Amino acid sequence: QADLMESGGGSVEDGGSLKLSCRVVGLTAGNDCLGWFRQSPGKEREGVARVIGSGRYTNPEYADSVKGRFTLARKRSMVYLQMDSLKPEDTATYYCAARRDGYCRLSPDGYTFWGQGTQVTVSS
Repeated sequence: QADLMESGGGSVEDGGSLKLSCRVVGLTAGNDCLGWFRQSPGKEREGVARVIGSGRYTNPEYADSVKGRFTLARKRSMVYLQMDSLKPEDTATYYCAARRDGYCRLSPDGYTFWGQGTQVTVSS
């Protein structure tokens, strides 16, 4: 069993920055996969970034829509998503999630554990 809790959402203007945090309790294996996802009203949940492993040898994968703007970092029991150059289309509820089956993909399918979500609003 794992528990995840996000924090750090808020409202910013176009071009602003936010840093989301996710505290992960119950996962101790370095090969567990952690991901950030987002969902806005009327749209399907989509993958933003994911990582397997921790420390300096991770190789996060990013959705094309956020490459060069978002940075995922995993440090012990915390997973961060630094979001820069935010755009109105980044407005969504952001979730962190985990899976322990050895797979690590940007698709939300297969992730077993989910946080409650944190709202990010970017105004133009």
